[in-house]
Parts: sequence; C-alpha cells; structure tokens
Amino acid sequence: MRLKQEIPARLAFSAATTLALCLFATDRQVFASEQQPPPVTAPAAQPPTQDTPPPTGPELQLTADEAVKMALENNLGIKSDRLSPEISTLNIAQARAAFTPSLFSTTSTRSATSPPDFLASGGASTTTTSERLFSSVGVQQNLPWGGGRYSLGLDASKATVNFTSSFNPRLDSNLNASFTQPLLRNFRIDAQRQQVMVAKKNEEIASIDLRQQITATERGVRNAYYALLGAMGQLEVAQQSLELSQTSLRQNQRRVEVGAMAQIDILQAEAEVAQREEAVIVNEANIKSLEDSLRTLILNPQQPDFWTVRLVPTEQPSLAARPVDVEAAVSNALVNRTDIAQARKRFEASQITLDFARNQRLPDVNLVANYNTIGVAGTQFEFGGGFPPVELGRSERTFQDALSDVFGNNFKTWSVQLQVNYPIGTSQAEAQVASTRLQREQEQNTLRELEIGIAAQVREAGRRVSTSLQRVQSTERARQFAERRLEAEEKRQTAGLGTTFEVIQAQRDLSSIRQQEQRAIIDYNLALVDFQAVQQAPLGDR
Repeated sequence: MRLKQEIPARLAFSAATTLALCLFATDRQVFASEQQPPPVTAPAAQPPTQDTPPPTGPELQLTADEAVKMALENNLGIKSDRLSPEISTLNIAQARAAFTPSLFSTTSTRSATSPPDFLASGGASTTTTSERLFSSVGVQQNLPWGGGRYSLGLDASKATVNFTSSFNPRLDSNLNASFTQPLLRNFRIDAQRQQVMVAKKNEEIASIDLRQQITATERGVRNAYYALLGAMGQLEVAQQSLELSQTSLRQNQRRVEVGAMAQIDILQAEAEVAQREEAVIVNEANIKSLEDSLRTLILNPQQPDFWTVRLVPTEQPSLAARPVDVEAAVSNALVNRTDIAQARKRFEASQITLDFARNQRLPDVNLVANYNTIGVAGTQFEFGGGFPPVELGRSERTFQDALSDVFGNNFKTWSVQLQVNYPIGTSQAEAQVASTRLQREQEQNTLRELEIGIAAQVREAGRRVSTSLQRVQSTERARQFAERRLEAEEKRQTAGLGTTFEVIQAQRDLSSIRQQEQRAIIDYNLALVDFQAVQQAPLGDR
C-alpha cells in the first residue's frame, strides 16, 4: 500500500520538474498565474487566457564569446578610447613639426627725404631723396639631430637717388647662409626633441589605456552575461519551487476532501504558493534588469530594436575544475598588467625630462658660421676728377649680371664665431634637476608599491577560484541531501507520520540550497573571469 502511494508522489514530482525545465529551455516566461489553479479555497491568481500575446521583440541567442565580440564592435567606451592613440599620434606629428623646414619671405618699400647734403648733392642746396624696394626669400630649419639650425636666404633690392652715385638706380642681390651648432647645451637633447620623445611615451600610454579599457569591457560583459545566466537559473529554481508548493497544495486539498487532513493545514500550503509566486515575479524582473545591463554593453545604440531585442544566453557555466598556478599568474601580471605598464612609461617619460634638465645645466656653447655673396647691377656712372665730379660715361648691368656675381661667388664674405654663455650661481636648470629627481624617486616608490599590490590581487583572485569551486562541490552535496530529505518528508506525510509544515520547510530548504548552488556556480565562473582579467588590468567594481 505504501509503495502505491509513493509512486504517484514521485511521478507528480518528476512531472512538475520536467515541465519547469522544458519551459525554461524554450525560454518561455512562466508566471505563477500560468500554473494549474487550486480549488476555490486557494487565493491563486487568475490564469492568463489563451489570447495572451507572446513577448515582443526579436530574440538574440549568443554565447559569452559572441557577446564579447559584439561589445568590441559596438561599445561606446571602447570607440571613444580608440581615438586616444590617434590623438596621441597627431600630438607626435605636432611636436615633430618643429623640425619641418619653413619658407620665409619679406617684401618692403622705403622712401626717404633728407636735408641738403653738400657732398652728396655736388654742392647744390637741394634736398636728397632715395627710394628703395627690397625683397627676400629663403628657407630655415631646426635639425632633428645635434640641435643645429640653419638659414638660407636670397635678397634682391632696387634703390634710386637724386644725387651723385656710382649706380643709379642700383640693383643688389645677396645670398646669405648661416648655421648654428650647439656643442654642449642642447646637443644631445633640446626642448623640441624632448617634446617629441614625451609625445611618443604618451602615445604608448594611450595604447595601454585602450588595452585596459578592452580588458575591463570584456570582463564586464562576461560578468553581465553570467549574472543574466545566473538570474535565469534562479528563476528556474523559483519555478521548480513553485511547482513543488502547488503540487503539495493539491495533495493537501485531496486529503481534506477525503477527511485525512484538517482544513487549517491548507492555509500553510496556500501561503507557501503565494510566496513562491512572489519569488518568480521578483526573479523575472531581475532578469529584465540584467538583460538591460548586458544590452548596453554589447549592442549598438543606433539599431532600432536596441531596447526590444531579447538576449538569450546559450552557454552554460562551466563546472570543470581548472588548475590555478598563482605564482605563474603573478609573474605574468607583473609583465603584462596595464597599470604597471603605464607606471613604467611615465617613469621613462620622467627620465627624459631629467635628461633634458641635466643637459640645460651645461654651458651654452655655440659654433656659428656665416657665408655671404653679393652682386651689383644697374646704371653705372663713370666720373672724372674735380668737384663736383664730371660724368665721363655710363654703362648698364642687368639683374642677371648681379645674380651671376652671386652664384659665381665673385664677392664673398664668411665668418666663424664661438659663442659661450654660462650663468653664475644657481640656475633654473639646477632647480629643475632637483625637482625631477624627487619626482622620479616618488614614482619609483609608487612602482614598487604597485608591484606588491598586483601580487596581492592576483593571489586573492586565485584563492577566490579555489574557494568558489569548493562552494560548488559543497552546495551540490547539500542539494542532494535536501532532495532526499524532501522525498522522505513527503513519504512521511503520505504515511500520516509527517505534517504539512515539515514538508513546506523541506521545500524551502531545498529551494534555498538550489539557489545557493546556482550562485556558487556563477561565482566560480566569475572568479575564473577575474583571475584571467587581473593578470591583464586592474579590477574595478563588478
């Protein structure tokens, strides 16, 4: 007789569990009101009609890796950070522009009227006037090596006067070349080269920032994915618990009908059903919130179905134990972590600043070389002796003749100078060196502190993996014991040896243990995600 009573109870439990699993696998949302309603005495919600519309919006099934790939394509934070290396590259080009050759040109005209000049006017008491048109063009450049700079220019001018002159009008052409080479200060490094080198370090830091953002986004996506998957698992547990409570309620109602149980015992079962319905509703709302969190990370906000597409995770959390080599992970983190890489790049940038400051303490010794050739043309007058001079003849020289003189190197002038400048007493460079040294010492201490912190974070992440796996194994055993206890309590109640309260308490314990098992599984997978991410970038808030 007991065997016949146990078989229907087991069949009812198996059927309820199978129905809940099938509904979850098909991704159909199950509400408490969709279950078979109890008799009139139970305060069950009204079941939906057959015309209830299905959930709106398309369905997107995806794995965790697919979600990460979509985030790398659509996430606005990554799109923004991808611009930082490009901006840094442009900053390098801007700094290098200091070494770009530049053309210069000058054009001017001048007119002057002076009081009578006895000698210039040949004894006449008239005012003297002069007109001059000047034009020059050339190229100059700061060299990207050695700190040198050069300038090369070609001048041309025309001058007309109203007094005696050997050329009137006079055409002049002049080729000027100059070169300045620092010998001590600014030879190994100068302000322009310092800016270029620091800009390169900033570009490297921007690339590391991008890698850190990608790692953080990938971690955030996987956390959101597993959180959504865990919420769906919690919903499945809540639905199974609701099924159990409803089955227990129906069995109690039949016992009341045959007089094997008091009416008061149904109230406990009805209250349990109501609580389980609430748990289902809360879990369904939590799924929607987590789904929105995931969609904001992986979907393109410009797509029209951004808020309506349903995200359905298809990947189940892995329960396979993975080996955790903490010491190897620490070594890997000290090499690849983005925060320590950034600190090292900033340390290298401060070394560049220190090298520049030390160089500025040297004497300013420059070697300056100039070279000049000239040419003259125009109307040339020949004068005889006496005063005022008598014009004997004139000849014409074209501007081409003047250029021939210039490029023929007929009339040349050169000079070489050695310029020395050294401040007396404490200079600004000395203060800059002292300040930079202290800054580097500060950064070095920060770097060492960061290395210790990274090692501690990796070790802690490794411990969380091991602890989470132990939790999974422990909750799995606890769930098995809770299932056996519920089965035993149901058998005792069927035999008249147990109470409804004891069955309900066993159901609650089983639901709680199942939820703990689900959380332990999700936490184990999140711990694995964190253990991988902590070796690449610092972990922010989950």
